Amino acid sequence: MKTVLCFGDSNTWGCAPDLPRRYNMQERWTMRLQQKLGSEYRIIEEGQNSRTTVLDDPYEPGKKGLDYLLPCLESHHPDLVIIMLGTNDLKSRFNVTASDISKGASRLVQVVQNFQHGFMSQPPKVLLVSPTLVYESDPSKEGFEGAEEKSKQLSHFYAKRASELGCFFLDAAQHVGPCESEGIHWRVETHEQFADLLQEKVKSALQ
Repeated sequence: MKTVLCFGDSNTWGCAPDLPRRYNMQERWTMRLQQKLGSEYRIIEEGQNSRTTVLDDPYEPGKKGLDYLLPCLESHHPDLVIIMLGTNDLKSRFNVTASDISKGASRLVQVVQNFQHGFMSQPPKVLLVSPTLVYESDPSKEGFEGAEEKSKQLSHFYAKRASELGCFFLDAAQHVGPCESEGIHWRVETHEQFADLLQEKVKSALQ
């Protein structure tokens, strides 16, 4: 059995854009991916709301992905890690460039690639996913001023980092997008589309 660790933020956790709830196990892309791949694969859900790549949030402690990734690897010993982070790094309070966000994502890739454990013959493989765009469509949503334009630059820099590190790459924004009225989180049909997209990516990566 192949183990796939899905390391992401609220769109991996399953936050709904239009209702104050989490999508259920039949709705989230992670569990839809599990259904599509079948019993030869084990999907580990590791999404956290507001998770960043390497940034400490001054208002929401415990959100830095870098701090949790290594313990997570040691817990699960995955064969493949899907990293989809960077949306929360776009928050205006961090004031970082798209290039710097991609470097935070590359730091996570390096943690996975350097992970060694006696029970594993090799480090996990990595699929780095450049996240979907952010739309500044909800005037009541604070904290993402300027994020829309910056989010359009992420795929370019994420692709460069993936090439430099020799990992698999996917530009999610080329295929799916957030709820147009809310601007960040995915509708349930988007979770289905993303699971379809990842199914072949996972199989190809673990051949």
